Amino acid sequence: MRLTKFAHSAVRLEHAGTALLLDPGIWCQREAVDGVDAVLITHEHPDHYAPDHLRATDAPIFTIDAVAAQIREHAPDLLERVTVVAPDETWTIGGVAVRAVGELHAVIHPELPRFHNSGYLLTAGETTVFHPGDALTPPGVAVDVLLAPVCAPWMRVSEGVDFARAVGAPRNVAIHDRVFSPEGLGVADAQFGRFLGAAGQEYTRLADGTDL
Repeated sequence: MRLTKFAHSAVRLEHAGTALLLDPGIWCQREAVDGVDAVLITHEHPDHYAPDHLRATDAPIFTIDAVAAQIREHAPDLLERVTVVAPDETWTIGGVAVRAVGELHAVIHPELPRFHNSGYLLTAGETTVFHPGDALTPPGVAVDVLLAPVCAPWMRVSEGVDFARAVGAPRNVAIHDRVFSPEGLGVADAQFGRFLGAAGQEYTRLADGTDL
């Protein structure tokens, strides 16, 4: 399995000739979509969903109903490639098994409406990878690699640390990392590294375009 981190929450997973791309938002590099077999989108916010990236590929799009509604209204040319998934639904894309996890975005502020969100649990051979999107909903099963949100307007760093410790993945790769300054990310990385390391878990933040 090859896992490549692109900007923010965009991650490309390749296994046995299948390439999947998760959450190619507005900060994602366009080359991330090259040759992908499918795109998975966790929710409708532009740092996770950018129609122009979807137009750069002919791959099918798997996402939740709220994103499909946005596509229907603002990018109808993409609609015929969309498959709407529901919580706990399972399906297979090439050599990768997928399960939708969770239903709601984390609370941004009590006075704002809750958005919908689906994480994706991916099984590639003997390796499981979990992308939670913008939620701290655990997958309920053992995970080999957690794509761990590290900074967000809906999360304290301590909450991210506790989520990663609760999931308990041996390897943790930082995502959702474009909303802090470099100095702030340094602080977050130090906290994640300290606490996950003490729990026997590996933590890394990959540079854009680099692989695990």
